[in-house]
Amino acid sequence: MIQFLIWLINFVVQLITLVVIVQAFLSYFVSPWHPVRETINRFVNPMLAPIRRVLPPIGGLDFSPFVLIILLQVIRSLLINLLVAIF
Repeated sequence: MIQFLIWLINFVVQLITLVVIVQAFLSYFVSPWHPVRETINRFVNPMLAPIRRVLPPIGGLDFSPFVLIILLQVIRSLLINLLVAIF
């Protein structure tokens, strides 16, 4: 049971991380009105918005995807450590 939960946490964090990276690359190369980019933005922007309020773009560069990926890794580690401690 615990192995499945750890696998699930890792899978979800990796999936979200991949989508955030794809969104960051698409923001430089694809029109904002492209259907794929709009779909990804609908998923990723709610997670990036709070970070963007605290950390606005610096010199035209948006560091919020990088911060989100770091936060996801920290949350993943905390959840897995909590599961291991409980079980």
